Amino acid sequence: MIADLCLFFLLLLQLALAQRHDDDLMSFVTLPGVRALKFDITHHDRDLASPGYWFVAPYGMIDPEASTRKYLQYQVGPYIYDQDGVLIWAGSPMFGNRNVFDFKVINNIDGRPHLSLIAQRTSDGGVPGGGIILNQHYEPEAIVPKLDDTWEFNVHEFKVLDGGRSALACVYQSKVLDLADVGRPGEQRLFLTGGFAELGLPTGIPLFEWDSADHLGIHETDRFHTWEEPMGDWGYDSVHMNSVDKNADGNYIISMRFTDTIYMISGVDGHVMWRLGGRESNFMQDFVFSKQHDVKFVESNGTHHIISFLNNASDEITTNEEVSSAMFVLLDTTAYPMTATLIARYRRPDGQLSRLRGNVQLLPNGNVFVGWSERGYQSEFSPDGRILMTARFASDRFSTYRAYKSEFTGRPRTPPDIVASVYGTDDSDLTTIFHVSWNGATDVARWYFYAQGYDGGAPVLVGNVTKKDFETMYVGHGFLDWVSVAAIGHDGNVMGTSAVHRTRTPDDWKAAGYVGSSKGPSPTNPSSVSLMASGDAEVVTALYQAYEVVRGLGRLLILILILSSLIGVTLGAYWVLFRRRRRQAQIYRHVPSGESVPMVEASLHTHAED
Repeated sequence: MIADLCLFFLLLLQLALAQRHDDDLMSFVTLPGVRALKFDITHHDRDLASPGYWFVAPYGMIDPEASTRKYLQYQVGPYIYDQDGVLIWAGSPMFGNRNVFDFKVINNIDGRPHLSLIAQRTSDGGVPGGGIILNQHYEPEAIVPKLDDTWEFNVHEFKVLDGGRSALACVYQSKVLDLADVGRPGEQRLFLTGGFAELGLPTGIPLFEWDSADHLGIHETDRFHTWEEPMGDWGYDSVHMNSVDKNADGNYIISMRFTDTIYMISGVDGHVMWRLGGRESNFMQDFVFSKQHDVKFVESNGTHHIISFLNNASDEITTNEEVSSAMFVLLDTTAYPMTATLIARYRRPDGQLSRLRGNVQLLPNGNVFVGWSERGYQSEFSPDGRILMTARFASDRFSTYRAYKSEFTGRPRTPPDIVASVYGTDDSDLTTIFHVSWNGATDVARWYFYAQGYDGGAPVLVGNVTKKDFETMYVGHGFLDWVSVAAIGHDGNVMGTSAVHRTRTPDDWKAAGYVGSSKGPSPTNPSSVSLMASGDAEVVTALYQAYEVVRGLGRLLILILILSSLIGVTLGAYWVLFRRRRRQAQIYRHVPSGESVPMVEASLHTHAED
């Protein structure tokens, strides 16, 4: 037992010195190209939190980054995490480190879970980007291209409507507009207009299009003054369209950040039915908002609407309130004048401002999930406003435009990934270390590990362990080769199996400290290997998880801790042996009876000889 512990700690030392580590990123043996972001999480009331996973799409720069010949590990793109920050799916390799936006679950197509997202164009324009729908196997079912008269698929919105026959997307276009609306008739300048389109699926053919240039005046913006000269590579961005939704009556609700206004648009002819907020609001309001994002219908019956949106209350230039908040508002369009009443407000827990981006999501149990965008900051509230959870990326180098929480079942068609390596100095202490993961599988309960005695031999079960993280480690006795793994679901059935892989061996056994044959050891017959008890396997896994935690403290501290542990093991072994010898010489004392008979003293060693 002591020798096994010493070997295990030496293996941890070797891994700690060999692996590159960043405090804010995860690394995996089975997915060496992926560096997933870590979360810093605070659970205030875990029991009241809604079930589900987190769906985020971290990026470093919101514009496409220039391509490079340098090797880059996968960091940006779509990711799924559980509520403890454990990675479930890394989608960055699928999209080649391209920026991804509006990554979420959709359950309104055919009763089966799907995912939707926007893949941004590449920096050279070689790949224009588009709206993408994935099935629960992470396979594309629809790729919606950009419109012909635009340069990219806009990154703000891709909302699949009920039935999956169409989707909504924001549309930006460069158009020359006359400045007569702002008192400069006859002058024409290039503007970046904002609008939206309802696109047929899967073709992407426009079913309805709307553009601000046809319905809004330049004077509505708070970004342009009559004495200024409009500028911008693609035109002056005067409205900045950032979200769109549709109700059962066929009308659309949209958000324009640079006009501080939410608009209702007729689905018949595109005219503006009313404005909420901004310079020309049609409502009596008992609240204020500005620079808003992500307006959505919560309920709508034609005359009364409940909407949600993020009140950023600030942007890169202006600050209108002290803190950003998620808002739920009741609109009564039958009253005269029409009224807008604040139903609920959920303030950003850290008291700060989200100057850009963000979203609000009403969860099935009534909780509210808010993505505050910068550094992936997100929070969950109970219906009465209690903070249940806050989390953010451990890195300050990344943000996510929106963050969502949803239940989801992921079943990748690709097999689990397994990597096995053998360590040891002679045939008596060989140990095989397994690492296994299954990128995107949501409901694996246990891993069963197998080995074969020879190529094509029958798989032999050599151990099993509970899945507790994205990547699970298992320690097997002996040199186990031709290895494979089976994923076991919570119902006890096999969900999937890996291919058979050869175990990695040192390039030079002698240099690795092996004292046996120069050719190295031969694989162990797995039938002769005793299964590690389930409890022991869990202990080994826990030790490795503890190693992952302490590894972040720095290599020097790790070395000190491991050396201290080795010293502790050695001292413990010495103490056990010392106590055993002392006990052998200890005098046995017979407990006196009630008759006060004198105690009989005798040496245990003497009795053993009698």
